[in-house]
Amino acid sequence: MAAAMGACLNHVSRESTDIKRLAQFYIEVFGFEQVKSPKFEFEVIWLKLGSSFYLHLIDRDPNTKLPEGPWSATSALADPKNLPRGHHICFSVSNFDSFIQSLKEKGIDVYERAHPDGKTKQAFFFDPDGNGLEVSG
Repeated sequence: MAAAMGACLNHVSRESTDIKRLAQFYIEVFGFEQVKSPKFEFEVIWLKLGSSFYLHLIDRDPNTKLPEGPWSATSALADPKNLPRGHHICFSVSNFDSFIQSLKEKGIDVYERAHPDGKTKQAFFFDPDGNGLEVSG
């Protein structure tokens, strides 16, 4: 029904106490481009990937009681092996092996596995705030 109404994914938002650090991570790792952001009463950075996917990074409200990410970036639970059944965003990459090598060169802990279909490769890791990420190839 939603597809018939023209619905499509526009953006994903992430809040952070350091949106500049988080923006730099997504720019360096995935090739996002920073685009002009509207002015709000709090700091935001908007990033664009390709022609139509946006990531909105929002300065974390210091009064909020919600956790910063699904895992604390320093939590012992922040093991990428937990992500196949946990919250994550997945990106497709054209050269999986090269992409994984670049993550490892950046010192990012990666959990790799082959998809049960035997054809698709998957890798799971965290951004600096503990948000789960996956790449497939």
